[in-house]
Amino acid sequence: MTQPTPIRRERPPRPRLLDLFCCAGGAATGYHHAGFDVTGVDIAPRPNYPFTLVQGDALSVLSDLIATGDIDQFTAVHASPPCQAGCALTIGTNTSRGWGRPHVDLVTATRTLLDVTGLPYVIEQPNGRAPIRKDLRLCGEMFGLGVIRHRNFELGGGWTTPQPVHRPHRGPVRGWRHGIYRPGPYVAAYGSGGGKATVAEMQQAMGITWTDVREELTEAIPPAYTHWIGTALLNTHTEAAA
Repeated sequence: MTQPTPIRRERPPRPRLLDLFCCAGGAATGYHHAGFDVTGVDIAPRPNYPFTLVQGDALSVLSDLIATGDIDQFTAVHASPPCQAGCALTIGTNTSRGWGRPHVDLVTATRTLLDVTGLPYVIEQPNGRAPIRKDLRLCGEMFGLGVIRHRNFELGGGWTTPQPVHRPHRGPVRGWRHGIYRPGPYVAAYGSGGGKATVAEMQQAMGITWTDVREELTEAIPPAYTHWIGTALLNTHTEAAA
């Protein structure tokens, strides 16, 4: 007796997300775990980036995608434009003390282009005076991580999601402050010296294992943040389609 041919069921394609100013892929990995296929764009070579990477100026690449209509390949966009001039960790050294170098703020230009795409988007920035709406504020303690690492997110392109409850911190960040060493449950995943985290400690605290480059780790978003955001975004997108 001839056996019936099994029916092959094709998996539906995963939605695609464009990851601008992607660095080593902390944000991208969270979105991937949430269900997106991710393409990153960064001006620097990022050999540790775990997904498809386009090396180039992020705003130029985005402009070209809009001009050609290829932006329609994507379902959403995430952007982490540099804004060190407004970062809480550098405001004092960049302005009041005159140390360091001037930094370019690309947030406004990024938002302008993202609005043109018509796609839902996320703009991420650290605490400070960066010119974004703080529609979401996420913290490592919300996800049981070994860093506090507050990050703010502006949600644009017609989507939003409720702010999760901010959990009280369990103690201070470990390290030296004003000549006093404080132990604590969190590591300082930035800079070096003064009790700052080692590379291995940063990897474990943030859940990032694919890069051991300190500069990439200090700039990274813990994937847990964008896993949460990506899941909320996909749920919103599914509800809108229905």
